[in-house]
Amino acid sequence: MRFKGLDLNLLVCLDALLDLRNVTRAAEHLSLSQPAISAALARLRTFFADPLLVQNGKRMMPTPFALRLQPAIRAILEDVDGLVGSSPHFDPGSSTRDFRICLSDYLASVLLAPLLRHMAQVAPGVRIDMVPLSDDATQRLDRGEIDLLLTPESYVSDEHPSELLFEEEHVVVGWHGNPAMAGPIDVPTFAAAGHVAVEIGRFNRVSFAESYMRAQGIERRVEVRVAAFTIIPELLEGTHRLAVMHRRLAEKAARHFPVTVAPLPFPIPPMREMVQFHRARAEDAGLRWMIDAFHAVARSERDGPGKALV
Repeated sequence: MRFKGLDLNLLVCLDALLDLRNVTRAAEHLSLSQPAISAALARLRTFFADPLLVQNGKRMMPTPFALRLQPAIRAILEDVDGLVGSSPHFDPGSSTRDFRICLSDYLASVLLAPLLRHMAQVAPGVRIDMVPLSDDATQRLDRGEIDLLLTPESYVSDEHPSELLFEEEHVVVGWHGNPAMAGPIDVPTFAAAGHVAVEIGRFNRVSFAESYMRAQGIERRVEVRVAAFTIIPELLEGTHRLAVMHRRLAEKAARHFPVTVAPLPFPIPPMREMVQFHRARAEDAGLRWMIDAFHAVARSERDGPGKALV
């Protein structure tokens, strides 16, 4: 489709080029050939009478004019995405829609797993693409690459709506043969033990609990660092190490692994787990159904594992 002489499909190419600054990566992102992207860039340069991107080593750098265009292009594409994705009706029983949901392995275990069991009955054709939590999660939400982002409140974007799903407490977990788990754990015992800790992403974003402990000056000897919460119980088995875990996940793990759950010897405020969606998708009936389903799962898990969803 053309608008005042411009093929509007070219805006999608330009958005990818300005974001990735590499013809090959833009082609891979859009599932197009490299010659097709190069041809699109040539047409854009002719239309705007500007180079738009210039080669600088292995990367391409946007011109000042291109940088001025970028926010407007992104806003246009976001509005179009919201228009295409929105619908006044959503029938989960007949839908074959794909939902791209970004969340941690912890939330995949305590929320997504029971939701999928529910969906097998009420929305058998709906598909879920689980996107691992990463450093650029909010940017991916901005770009429309994910439909929902589930993350602690401290990591949500101010640019988009979010809702509270539930509040989570933290606990200490250890192998049931660990002497430290035989009685109440105090701060000296906690600090003296070796620990398993979680860090997420390339830039080692620490967990909610870890950030609070650091802020309060609570030090522990971390002996093992991992990128997933669900693997912790297995790593504790047969050792004297401890770990700080989410209560829901810890109690679930205790049903399957020889680990014991105990209260923390110091206070950590409840973690507020949020669900966030793009502001352009606020009227999307399908997303609203999915968000409400997550709320229902959170309520059922709060009331007791295995409770029926309504």
